[in-house]
Amino acid sequence: MSLPPDYSAPADLLTGRNILITGAGDGIGRALAIACAEHGATTLLLGRTTAKLESVYDEIVDAGHPEPGLLPIDLAQLDAARINEVIDAVDTHYGALHGLVHNAALLGDRVPLSHYDTDTWHRLMQVNVNAVFLLTQALLPALERGNDASLIFTSSGVGQKPRAFWGAYAVSKYALEGFATLLADELENTSWTRSNIVNPGATRTSMRARAYPNEDPATLKTTSAVVPLFLYLLGPDSQGIHGQRFDA
Repeated sequence: MSLPPDYSAPADLLTGRNILITGAGDGIGRALAIACAEHGATTLLLGRTTAKLESVYDEIVDAGHPEPGLLPIDLAQLDAARINEVIDAVDTHYGALHGLVHNAALLGDRVPLSHYDTDTWHRLMQVNVNAVFLLTQALLPALERGNDASLIFTSSGVGQKPRAFWGAYAVSKYALEGFATLLADELENTSWTRSNIVNPGATRTSMRARAYPNEDPATLKTTSAVVPLFLYLLGPDSQGIHGQRFDA
């Protein structure tokens, strides 16, 4: 599926909504956090680098948008204590979540599986798969309280068809899509929470530059170009859309 033609998000699309975004310090996560705030949302910015989160925070606040919350957490180190930290922050300061965007991911090495470093494999699976499960499970009650909440899982082309030398990244995105689809099936007819997958496609990010170092970034769409699809899925305009995969 794709964004409806000529869709334009209303200025107040996300007013009154609390949205948590992982990997919010740069790339698509940063662009999305700012766009959500511009459309009225109170954002919770989760990322491993405090300085990057503070930069996004400053840009949002300086523009007069709702003050974001900061969650400086390295998902590679996500454990019970850190999960409880996230739950406490949501429950204490926000009460409910209306959106959870799983955007954070590691790329890893582009080498044959026969040469793949095992420590890199485990770290990447922790961030790209395990953390997604742990955060989703922990925050489902807050999403239920949000009523008409939206879960978005950010995937990749290799999440549909793994390609040689994409290693743990391809496997992790394949797993993420399976998790999102399974969750959507479990939530069907039992919850107001929606679960959908977004493949941003070739986008001008630092991860893309690492994956394709010889590619001209000017030939790629910007992060702001993929934001409208995320906004659509986070807002009430996409009510009833559930268990789908979108290409930006």
